[in-house]
Amino acid sequence: MQLKINGKTLEVKDGCDIATLLQQLGLKADRVAVEHNHNIVMCRDFDTTMLQNGDQIEIVNFVGGG
Repeated sequence: MQLKINGKTLEVKDGCDIATLLQQLGLKADRVAVEHNHNIVMCRDFDTTMLQNGDQIEIVNFVGGG
């Protein structure tokens, strides 16, 4: 299926959830904020939020520094 992630199209396997997507992208779930079809997804829901063809995902990485 195709997802639009941060404005770019990406092909992923059917039946993917947000937690699996983050793993495939090499991102740590505790260091990102995720918006799924214009709705913020809580970290605790990453593994139960199933993705469908055409979904729009925005991922923001937290960066530390001073």
